[in-house]
Amino acid sequence: MWMAGDGKALAALWFERQAYAAVPAGVDTPVHWLPVFEETCRWLECYFHGQVPDFMPPLAPQGTPFRQAVWAILREIPYGATMSYGAIATRLAADSGRCRMSAQAVGGAVGHNPIALIVPCHRVIGADGSLTGYAAGLKRKDWLLRWEKAHRG
Repeated sequence: MWMAGDGKALAALWFERQAYAAVPAGVDTPVHWLPVFEETCRWLECYFHGQVPDFMPPLAPQGTPFRQAVWAILREIPYGATMSYGAIATRLAADSGRCRMSAQAVGGAVGHNPIALIVPCHRVIGADGSLTGYAAGLKRKDWLLRWEKAHRG
């Protein structure tokens, strides 16, 4: 995995060979070690030891207000649980006073989430429960969801 930060917070976390993985403008490239990377590594260590991390490194994902709203909902999906693109769209519509919101627009925002795992876009599934889209690959998404279900205590 690779990380990038803005000096104080994590701006990006991605898997090697992940689609849409790029260092956001104005952040340090992954070759510079930042204090937030220590916290991020601790979070990842907890996660990959089958524990639900009880802390969050400071995050600073860059994106439009719409994407930020989608990513905020992603952070609320509990460990080991899933939520559909449509359910996220319905919630965004309700929060903004609209009649409806496009699940496809939500999918675009989910797919461009710059902070993998910590902002858990892997927990978003199709309305029929199918694994749809994941910038890091469907095999990895399947593995992560199975990992969480096996370790959710």
